[in-house]
Amino acid sequence: MKKILMLHGINHDMFGKRDPEQYGTITLEEIDGRLNELAKELGVEIESFQTNHEGEMCERVHQAFLENKDAVIINAGAWTHYSYGLRDALAILTVPIVEIHMSNIHAREEFRHHSVFAEIAQGQISGFGVESYLLGLRAAIAAIK
Repeated sequence: MKKILMLHGINHDMFGKRDPEQYGTITLEEIDGRLNELAKELGVEIESFQTNHEGEMCERVHQAFLENKDAVIINAGAWTHYSYGLRDALAILTVPIVEIHMSNIHAREEFRHHSVFAEIAQGQISGFGVESYLLGLRAAIAAIK
């Protein structure tokens, strides 16, 4: 069975509480539930990890490399726009990386338009709310094949 890692970045533990105009009212637990349902339906295993600490995120990426995960999906939140340390950790991976965002980062503040992960990601999905996660899972599976 293919194993995919879902990485949730900074402030994502506050989904459902923060800025509902951008992120809706769905919680991180509900997002993970939807991902688990779809993963089961598609015959893959998905593991989710969330942290507000950049070093912990980098360490989880290193662990994913050692565990031979088949793909990584990442919504790094604000780290997307400036975390070269996380970008370098992701670059260690030899599997597809799918970058996702609930909001359309290109329709928001100027600083959000640039992703430091873009050139190492297989692709980017943004602007579809929770559906970005589900599309990201489907994209990761397609990239594995």
